[in-house]
Amino acid sequence: MRTLEVAVPPGSAGERLDRFAADRTGLSRSYVQKLIAEGRVALDGAPAKANTPLPGGGVVRVEIPDPTPLELEPEEIPLAVVYEDADLLIVDKPSGLVVHPAPGHAGGTLVNALLARDTRYGGIAGVQRPGIVHRLDRDTSGLLMVAKDDRAQASLMAQLKARRVKKTYIALVEGAVEAPAGRIEAPIGRDPRNRLKRAVTSDGQPATTGYRVRERLPGWTLLDVDLVTGRTHQIRVHMAALGHPVAGDPLYGTGTARRGPDGLRRLFLHAWRLELQSPADGHLIRADAPLPPELEAVLDGLRVRAAALDGLPPTDRARR
Repeated sequence: MRTLEVAVPPGSAGERLDRFAADRTGLSRSYVQKLIAEGRVALDGAPAKANTPLPGGGVVRVEIPDPTPLELEPEEIPLAVVYEDADLLIVDKPSGLVVHPAPGHAGGTLVNALLARDTRYGGIAGVQRPGIVHRLDRDTSGLLMVAKDDRAQASLMAQLKARRVKKTYIALVEGAVEAPAGRIEAPIGRDPRNRLKRAVTSDGQPATTGYRVRERLPGWTLLDVDLVTGRTHQIRVHMAALGHPVAGDPLYGTGTARRGPDGLRRLFLHAWRLELQSPADGHLIRADAPLPPELEAVLDGLRVRAAALDGLPPTDRARR
């Protein structure tokens, strides 16, 4: 167990105890509230409630128990680590790997793989585990941040909330996207006709996606996509709503889009770049992950087709 004591500066007088303790310790507010309920947080030597207003010059004392082990089995699953320091990991998740254990996926997840790689994680809300601060769909590959302790998790969550983490994806979408660049601002909520899907809905959460054309290919457009907000299935929903569903998408694509180009066996969506500030000192961290070979092979096939079409007369090219 470790104990922290923090004096309340005059500028924090009147602030709630739980909010002040969370800000000063780097613990999540919900975990601080749990510690308060357990009598592990004191104000001037006496237990206090979460909503107690602080007096200027008071002293807040927080007892943080040693983290308990996570009751999950480590599993030796191949894992590509793109960046690592004392605070966080950035891993390149392969398509098909589920991030979190859940009903139906108690094992074989990214968390199981992370536990096998390193068991020396700090406490995340009192449990010794890696801190997953954002997610990727099972079929999406690419970069994912993992916090090693509460302080790092609080920093990364704050950066995500303030939209200071830049997340860029590569997506192959059906059809010819006309504008060389664009921005989609459309709220996303649960699809009223299918609980497994999301949709653009008037009462959904605000969602913003930016895109730039990277390459034009026969029947398809390769895009760089900036995920400004982080709603479930956001890129897939927004591109489908624009009339250009992501290639190989079994949920939002139909017909040609659902099948994808020749050789595609997965969703063509890859999180290729992350930019964030170090939780320790604020310096810029940039991580890149190239397209997986199976997606590059699909693009190579489309480029061969494009080269063949370029050698045809215009009328024959239109028929193709």
